Amino acid sequence: MFNKILIANRGEIACRVIQTAHRLGIRCVAVYSEADKNARHVAMADEAFLLGPAPSNESYLRGDKILEIAKQSGAQAIHPGYGFLSENAEFARSCFDNGIEFIGPPTSAIEAMGSKSAAKEIMSHAAVPLVPGYHGEDQTPALLKEESVRCGFPQLLKAVAGGGGKGMRVVNSIDEFDEALKSACREAKNAFGNPDMLIERYLTQPRHVEIQVFCDKQGNGVYLAERDCSVQRRHQKVIEEAPAPNLSDETRKAMGEAAVRAAQAIDYVGAGTVEFLYDVDGSFYFMEMNTRLQVEHPVTEMITGQDLVEWQLRIASGEPLPLQQNEIRIHGHALEARVYAEDPDNDFLPATGTLRYLRTPQESQHVRVDTGVVEGDEVSVFYDPMIAKLIVWDDNRDRAIARMEQALEEYRISGLKTNLRFLRNLAGSAPFKALDLDTGFIEKHEALLFPASNLNSAFCLVMAACFFSEKSKQQANNPDDPYSPFGYQNSWRLNSEYARPLTLIHADTDYQLSVLESGAKGQYLVQIDDASYQVTAQLNDDLLNVVINGHRLSVHLYNEGDHLTLFHEGEQFICEQHRQTFGSDDHAGDNSLTAPMNGAVVAVLVEAGQAVKAGETLVIMEAMKMEHSLKAPHDGTVAEIYFAEGDLVEDGADLISLDIAEA
Repeated sequence: MFNKILIANRGEIACRVIQTAHRLGIRCVAVYSEADKNARHVAMADEAFLLGPAPSNESYLRGDKILEIAKQSGAQAIHPGYGFLSENAEFARSCFDNGIEFIGPPTSAIEAMGSKSAAKEIMSHAAVPLVPGYHGEDQTPALLKEESVRCGFPQLLKAVAGGGGKGMRVVNSIDEFDEALKSACREAKNAFGNPDMLIERYLTQPRHVEIQVFCDKQGNGVYLAERDCSVQRRHQKVIEEAPAPNLSDETRKAMGEAAVRAAQAIDYVGAGTVEFLYDVDGSFYFMEMNTRLQVEHPVTEMITGQDLVEWQLRIASGEPLPLQQNEIRIHGHALEARVYAEDPDNDFLPATGTLRYLRTPQESQHVRVDTGVVEGDEVSVFYDPMIAKLIVWDDNRDRAIARMEQALEEYRISGLKTNLRFLRNLAGSAPFKALDLDTGFIEKHEALLFPASNLNSAFCLVMAACFFSEKSKQQANNPDDPYSPFGYQNSWRLNSEYARPLTLIHADTDYQLSVLESGAKGQYLVQIDDASYQVTAQLNDDLLNVVINGHRLSVHLYNEGDHLTLFHEGEQFICEQHRQTFGSDDHAGDNSLTAPMNGAVVAVLVEAGQAVKAGETLVIMEAMKMEHSLKAPHDGTVAEIYFAEGDLVEDGADLISLDIAEA
């Protein structure tokens, strides 16, 4: 076994590898960018080295510098995690050339599976079923269009070197092909340095089922059950589970054996994932093989009781597989939800900001949280917006889903937008529980997954009013004189009572309240318009206990100045205490195209003075490795362009001003 390894990655996977390595007595070397100097993985490692500036091509993709650090630190092996250099054949080869073990497959296997088109050719010879399509080397646009027609619609354009939904487009008709090809190629080149595409027939109701495989240096191979990753947005997984529901033992065995054949066809070593499309008729087709550990590997660990990172380390050091196929057992059911900084209500656009308040559910044998961040960390535009992975396990699927719903309700974040409410809606939805699973699940059940808030706004406003009153009392209270009248919030005066006016702003609406503290401390009469509420309130740190007109409630909260976030039943109620200020705000005109997030301008497709139609793409932005097309909101003429290709822009910045065309 190794004595010291370097982890060539960041975030939760770096922390995950460090945990297992330390348990095995292995010292860990971390690397970090300037943006990550205070990151959790840096603090956890035994030593850490600065790579360079925040952009990944100047830091985590600098294989030459990482190798130099590995030699300098005396690391015997490099664990690449996933993403970045994990499937970079050149980096794996450089490790070998420098006498450092690459904790992953041999270079030849990465190269074989690095091109999706070449991988399909290999799989066809290994008797692994394939989806109809084109995966040839000729990338002439005219030929690709011809093959597109031959393949039939709908179809999927996929980057041959891609993954994670990048460089991927669904094409429904030949009229969409040209623009989809240009966009997919551009995104693939930016993400992977390779614009080449393959074409696949797009199955309309497939499930995404993948097999976890392991092979050792002695030529042995096993599969550790399967995972269902069908619930996706923009071809990226949202919730994964293991084992795959409603999969027969015969199908599991057939898929597992096909996956091992696929791995052994390329002399694979280490952890790999063979991904299949599973159709409604029970047939399955090879999609791709990821030559690394997957983000969703914890669900496999939960049902098998095995530490897959430990397997990686042992196999890389030359040991045989820890278990043979007949020794692998699965028990219970596990689910994983990916907690992202993103706005599900705005087409899942990535979000940036600071994790000002972060509380995770209590970890146990049933609940696990894999994360690389702590409260106060910033989610920046430079890296993937995943905050954490929430994993749950129980004896069966129904009980595991109940665990997930509860854990998501206990997960509380303030400071930026997240998908927590969306995840809870999804996990608790009837179609998900009823196994109505396919890769179009989110689009099919959009109305169910994006409901209006169930919160009682009036109760939330009352609780907010009580919080600000209790907070003010705590700040003014003299503990040496508990009977002091200055501890009350009734603007005390002789022979009269005073109901304090309070203005709260919620969802851009002003609400006028009056708050009268009456009787014992903590008892209030709150009035909103013509409605009155008798309230008893008690504030303990970030927990507010109230009784409103006889209805007892407990809510967690986060407060910063005049801003308040209430966490209740898996939702957030955000409001602000209004204070009179003087001055005026500048507002951008309605005739401008604004940036929906922080990011970089990839392409400006129009010129000043050009006439445009509503829905026409004007600007393409990139944020967190994904492209986003910004379209004209109405017919008009481009008056002015404020940014050029390559510029970094902030959320809300005006990109283009438009003169509206007369009706």
